[in-house]
Amino acid sequence: MSLGSMEDLFLNELKDVYNAEKQIVRALPRMAKAATSPALRDAFTKHLRETEGHVRRLEQIFKSLDLTPRGKTCKGMAGVLEEGKEILEEDGEPEVIDAALISAAQRVEHYEMAAYGCLRTYAQLLGRDDAVELLQKTLAEEEAADEKLTALGEGGINQAAMAAHGEEDA
Repeated sequence: MSLGSMEDLFLNELKDVYNAEKQIVRALPRMAKAATSPALRDAFTKHLRETEGHVRRLEQIFKSLDLTPRGKTCKGMAGVLEEGKEILEEDGEPEVIDAALISAAQRVEHYEMAAYGCLRTYAQLLGRDDAVELLQKTLAEEEAADEKLTALGEGGINQAAMAAHGEEDA
């Protein structure tokens, strides 16, 4: 795809994040299954439902542009999720795996926040107010998910990981 205009860039990034969200929809159930903390498992399950909503919002934007929703492979998200998948294949203390899952999930959230922040700005510049509203709503949900993950880590999961090997005094 040529990037000769902001409209081209907006559409390119829209396709990229659409594919990224589809990848995340496939990854979240595996992350939820791997989590031993009920609160973390619940957070992943809740975010899966939100992510399905993100996909629907993106489809709404595509429809408003008279385009068929389709993505282009988001290699960045594929890489971030591949790193997270490696955690799922590791042997280790369940509490440490939970802490690692939080780290992997926050990488995903930060990638998405960057993408949605840029898309929202492009939509503003292009005068696509309907898209701005939808993109801002998704960005706010991604930020809230990141904050929830931080709260889970700081609220006991990281401490439990430290205690798993008697490192709490380290």
